[in-house]
Amino acid sequence: MPRLTLFVRSERHVIDYEPGQSLRDLLDATDFRVRSACHGLGACGLCRVRLLDGTVGAPTAAELLQIEATDRAAGVRLACQIHPTGDIAVALLDPAPPSEWRTPPPGLVAATLPVTNCDRSRPPGIVNPLGLAVDLGTSHLTLAFHELASGRRLGLRFGRNPQGHHGADVVTRLVAAGEPATARQLAGEVRMAIGTAIADAAQREGFDASRIGRVVIVGNTAMLALLANRNHQRLLQPSMWSAPLDCAPTDTAEWTSDWSIAPVAEVEVIPPLSGFVGSDLLAGLVASDLLAGPAPALFIDFGTNSEIALWTGTALWVTAAAGGPAFETGPGRCGMPAETGAVYRVVFDAAEQPIARILGNDEARGLCGSGLVDLVAGLRRQGVLTPVGRFADGRSAYEFVVGKHTLALDWRDVDALQRAKGAIGAGISVLCTQAGLALRTLRRVVAAGLFGRYLDVENARQIGLLPDVPAEHIELAGNSALTGAVALLLSESARAMLARARATASCVNLAKMANFDTAFLEHLYLRPMSSS
Repeated sequence: MPRLTLFVRSERHVIDYEPGQSLRDLLDATDFRVRSACHGLGACGLCRVRLLDGTVGAPTAAELLQIEATDRAAGVRLACQIHPTGDIAVALLDPAPPSEWRTPPPGLVAATLPVTNCDRSRPPGIVNPLGLAVDLGTSHLTLAFHELASGRRLGLRFGRNPQGHHGADVVTRLVAAGEPATARQLAGEVRMAIGTAIADAAQREGFDASRIGRVVIVGNTAMLALLANRNHQRLLQPSMWSAPLDCAPTDTAEWTSDWSIAPVAEVEVIPPLSGFVGSDLLAGLVASDLLAGPAPALFIDFGTNSEIALWTGTALWVTAAAGGPAFETGPGRCGMPAETGAVYRVVFDAAEQPIARILGNDEARGLCGSGLVDLVAGLRRQGVLTPVGRFADGRSAYEFVVGKHTLALDWRDVDALQRAKGAIGAGISVLCTQAGLALRTLRRVVAAGLFGRYLDVENARQIGLLPDVPAEHIELAGNSALTGAVALLLSESARAMLARARATASCVNLAKMANFDTAFLEHLYLRPMSSS
């Protein structure tokens, strides 16, 4: 993987990157953004860098227009016009101020449109209207901006859900929302976050936010209920978990005003399937076209609330399992979400020492879910961890060095991973039992979510996080919920797929299944799922 060496003010940073994007887009996913206001067209001339080493091709017409000859001779270039493929070194001449919002990590969101036609009618009264798709997650929000007529993507934004300070899990936030003032605060914080993301994207990508005429929002049921500030307390009643829940906003005029989008904009919160299965799962099924592909097929959207669907070819079984914080924040000393500074991949060298890859930075801040799976699988192969998740030599933590920092995997991280995979494995087992299917008959397994994008399939199979089926049957889908939301924003055929999935689905409440506890205990072991 080529390396990008950055000089930002007086600091030097080295980042690995995947070729294919412009330098501006590469930097947008890191902590080192350049100024920009033209969607990377080279029209604003703000994203200036100085090329210090490496080859990036001759200046483009936009650079000839925007940069004086003397500056070009000194190596000044526009980051949006450079598409590096090898090792290069650049100095950022005018870095952008820090922002809570950035472009999602590479590959998290599908690069191509999820639909072939944009046939939804456009909102009236807006010239060349734009659309916004939002995936409202427990830990993060991801937004995609598109032209409604052509489907052309104008930008992506990715940032933390500000409700996190009320609690990392949905139950804690729901309990907090029992106080009406706190409930209003929770709803307002998310609406404000969407507004700041819109403003950030409009400024950097150079579009008029008042042209946004349609907004489609998907998410898990709790997040949608808290956003609308409606019916969220029903989710604390087990009798409501399998029933539909109304999360539709009663009045969106205040929302469109807060977001400075078209006052007549359509704001649609896609209804969840039930109290524990949200519209993010339904959107993922649309994005993956699960009901039209080979069957039997399994879909897993990993997260704090992991949602699972099993398509038999004629029936769709769905459920949700408590993933807990293992994949995103972790209860130990090193857990963090898959964002800049996270170790997302760990391999071991010939001396059995871990080598880490870091997202968007060269300073490791912690270990995200995929890095955790790699490290645990590697330590299990070395015999450092036992099948029951204990350190074989009795230590309480495994310390390893990444650059200038020392990270420590302790028993709490391993325990949380085991509980998450135990719940997910039990959910898969229960659905297979309901459908009368054996795991080995699965012809397709789709792993979705922030965590799923960077997952090492072999490591995940070795510790029993994914079914032990041939690797070619497993797909890493990234944020399929946002991809599905974009499809619903643009296409009537996608909405027909959504309606079919909703009408076909049968919800399974794991809490009421007699075989769940036994299956959960069996899947706690760090071993392939087929051995359970």
